[in-house]
Amino acid sequence: MKEKLTLGISPCPNDTYIFSALLMGKVKPEIPVNPYIADVEELNKKTAKKELDISKISVFAYLSAWRDYVLLNCGGAIGKGCGPILVARRDLTPEEIQKATVAIPGKMTTAHFLLEYLNLHKGRRIEMIFHEVMPSVVSGKVDAGVVIHEGRWTYGQYGLTMVKDLGKYWEETTGLPLPLGVIAVKRSFAPEIAPLFENSIRASIDFARRCPDEVKPFIKNHAQEMDDLIIDKHIEAFVTPFTVDLGAEGKEAIKHLIFSACRCFNIEPPNIPIFWDE
Repeated sequence: MKEKLTLGISPCPNDTYIFSALLMGKVKPEIPVNPYIADVEELNKKTAKKELDISKISVFAYLSAWRDYVLLNCGGAIGKGCGPILVARRDLTPEEIQKATVAIPGKMTTAHFLLEYLNLHKGRRIEMIFHEVMPSVVSGKVDAGVVIHEGRWTYGQYGLTMVKDLGKYWEETTGLPLPLGVIAVKRSFAPEIAPLFENSIRASIDFARRCPDEVKPFIKNHAQEMDDLIIDKHIEAFVTPFTVDLGAEGKEAIKHLIFSACRCFNIEPPNIPIFWDE
């Protein structure tokens, strides 16, 4: 095994909150890592190419990586009331949504899966980095956009209207929390490092909770022009008890989404264990 493994995380406040103490040296890492911080769709693509040893990825993106990666029981983004939303400059009829040009934050994101899962849209979809979605809707480049991360709370500042809460639909139809992101580890490393790295993640979260003022500068340094209130809302929404331990319900939600996505997109489902400890 390498002296240091590459760890991919996004610059979003939930990821930087979770891993802040670990990357700042506030807790002793049981597994030394070199961080690679990038937009989640870039992490999805790099993981699909096996370029990262450990990485945060979209749950939907795991369908491109399951042969080479297993999932950890902590560190991800899963919860209720925190899913993607579809926004537009005005309310749209179902017929208008079907034919609209829609911006998505990447084809491998869970947000893109949900758009397909709801069977709302059959028109053109344009991929772009998540923070470009709302400006593109405002400018008229696209008719609507699937918004993730802090956009759930800031779309009104752009004068936009929420057309559909995609995450809410998932929760109502499945009775499960929405699994957005997970931590994936290369299968070749997993038996040796997975339990140790889970210890490090949980220790890092514990430090952040006990000493929020010490990790806040690290979080703000990577945030996309967010004020403190939005950062706090972001962390509260995406760092949940499932982040510390998926438990049976969290694992069920992840598996349900993965196999639902296979049916939606006619993708081969995983035929080997998804989690490292199964």
